[in-house]
Amino acid sequence: MLIRVVNPNTTASMTALIERSARAVAGPGTTIEAVTSTMGPASIESHYDEALAVPGVLAAVSTPSDGYVLACFGDPGLDAAREVAHGPVVGIAEAAMHAASFVGRGFSVVTTLDRTRGRAWELAARYVAPGVCRGVYACDIPVLDLESDPAVLKQVVDLSRTALERDGSDVIVLGCAGMASLCAAASAELGVPVIDGVAAAVTTTEALIRLGAVTSPRGEYAAPPAKPYTGLLSGFGRSPG
Repeated sequence: MLIRVVNPNTTASMTALIERSARAVAGPGTTIEAVTSTMGPASIESHYDEALAVPGVLAAVSTPSDGYVLACFGDPGLDAAREVAHGPVVGIAEAAMHAASFVGRGFSVVTTLDRTRGRAWELAARYVAPGVCRGVYACDIPVLDLESDPAVLKQVVDLSRTALERDGSDVIVLGCAGMASLCAAASAELGVPVIDGVAAAVTTTEALIRLGAVTSPRGEYAAPPAKPYTGLLSGFGRSPG
């Protein structure tokens, strides 16, 4: 099977990090194709960034694949991607939060900037039952600094320890695709499951493909109505049929 892992930002070095994490968990016979968005922001750290990342996401999922992973914790454009993709589409926040709920009664999220905490809470309200997500914490490290800051692991572990004690959580969810490489070391330090959304989304997508489960063509995820688009988005217009 072929899984296309989409980095919704335009930073190729982050795509390489995401690809390593995806390949590490992919099962036999699974091919990972990691792609960098061809348009949009260098990192996604605001609602503005997220909105302008969506056209790049939609362009990336227009290429046929057995399944797709959206490798940004805000799950930007997830619903829209499901309307146009050729296979199931899984967001890393969605997959991580579901996975965390399988191995503990409650989880806490450790993310990047404080301004993104509200989005994490919104997604938790959508994906899991009330009370399962018990806290969202920010280490205030910009996304693009995660690769180069040697203090990142210590800061994430220290903040995770605080979250576990304060929230009474059983699991930590890492709230950024750029944190994927920290997962095993953080789990070893903390002694609890630490969930990386990239790994969770790849394995979830594999399971959906093996089940033969495709996105339903009925209701909200049906193909969007055909209509022209203008201006910079003219290439996204859809023709009848």
